[in-house]
Amino acid sequence: MKLQLALDEYTLEEALEMAEKVRDSIDIIEMGTPFVIHYGMEAVRTFAERFPDKEILSDEKIMDGGYLESEMAYQAGAEYCTVLAVTDDLTIKSCVKAAHDYNKKCVVDMICVKDYAKRVKECEDLGADVLAVHTGADQQAAGRTPLDDLKIMTENVKNVQVAVAGGISSKTIREYTKFHPDIIIVGGGIKKAEDPAEEARLIKQAMEEA
Repeated sequence: MKLQLALDEYTLEEALEMAEKVRDSIDIIEMGTPFVIHYGMEAVRTFAERFPDKEILSDEKIMDGGYLESEMAYQAGAEYCTVLAVTDDLTIKSCVKAAHDYNKKCVVDMICVKDYAKRVKECEDLGADVLAVHTGADQQAAGRTPLDDLKIMTENVKNVQVAVAGGISSKTIREYTKFHPDIIIVGGGIKKAEDPAEEARLIKQAMEEA
């Protein structure tokens, strides 16, 4: 089980500082969508160079131009790049092809998917490496969590890794580890903690105990 740090609303300097603080507890560093929109592939390159012992994810949420946009991430040093499950199958296929051409991994983000069970199977058939359960910030603000979707995902997934994101913290982590996802993604839970390093340590500890 890997812990992924999501860097969203940061300056580049703040993001580097945060990643350094929690370095001992994390496995994957995510260039979150707002962050990668602001800094582009320069952020990916910077983190790949500064943290060679960590995997880098570029959260591009691709909807079109799958091969080109994925390729940019992999050439910059990302191990993972995201595409949205709600896009068309040809775009997902293009993202998968780019990932496999570069010996990297394609993550399909399931945000806004209505029929989880159906789309899980379809995305597996399209060659996805990771399927990500994702409850977005706006849905979180309305009180929704990823737990129900994670349950459906784990009941239906067969051959790919599972990631989960959406308001997870040290207080809720054990609700998620019981489903044994491969990757747990935490952003605000670490950023907003009084002691981010300790929060990341507690989350990682709970994951290891599970």
